[in-house]
Amino acid sequence: MGALEAILLGIIQGLTEFLPVSSSGHLELAKVILGDDSLPEESLLFTIVLHFATALSTIVVFRREIGQIFNGLTQFKWNDEAQFSVMIIISMFPAALIGVLFNDEIEALFSHQVLLVGAMLLITGLLLFLADRAKNTQKSVGFLGAFIIGIAQAIAILPGISRSGATISTSVLLGIDREKAARFSFLMVVPLIFGKVAKDGLSGDLLSTNLEILPIILGAAAAFISGLLACNWMIALVKRSQLKYFSYYCFIVGLVAIRLSY
Repeated sequence: MGALEAILLGIIQGLTEFLPVSSSGHLELAKVILGDDSLPEESLLFTIVLHFATALSTIVVFRREIGQIFNGLTQFKWNDEAQFSVMIIISMFPAALIGVLFNDEIEALFSHQVLLVGAMLLITGLLLFLADRAKNTQKSVGFLGAFIIGIAQAIAILPGISRSGATISTSVLLGIDREKAARFSFLMVVPLIFGKVAKDGLSGDLLSTNLEILPIILGAAAAFISGLLACNWMIALVKRSQLKYFSYYCFIVGLVAIRLSY
């Protein structure tokens, strides 16, 4: 993988991690178009590093909210901060469980699965279209809602299902306020990404592949910078109920991907 290719993939990751169009799906499509012939585990490694970079951009954008989460975890009082911290933890369980039980199967999905990506993008588009039409969105995130949103995040492990699209759409369809839905969606993934990187680092998986260091660094930097821009932009778009335009985009790209798979 060359430096220019890594930067391009980093920009794609940074933009599509927060925009509801599936970062993993776009990365897989870009790898196919660019002729990337990485092994599945190498391809997944690069994807993990780029997700780590966008997680860092999330921390920068939501540094105040993340500080409140830590306060909630360290204070022995049941207040709003503690309640929000517990809901973040609840939302992590489904995806963490899937990641632990089906790690090998997940790795196999990150190997030029263009048809799968196309089909899942169509599902993402449908979710966004339905969420854009939701009217009664004034609730706050509750414990049951956090778990259901967590299930949506677990399903979004599939390349082509947008994590932010699935979680935000699920939140809005549950009647949750759009801005709160977006903020919760972006915050709930941070512990999972850091947990995945820590797990692979301790097991040696991050050092067991042949990817060069420079492209990884350049790709991560590109993902971090573009992620900062996309995160703030996405919050503004969700507040203005403009998810339908992303649904149209997902429909188009999904159909193109399905066509390319034959």
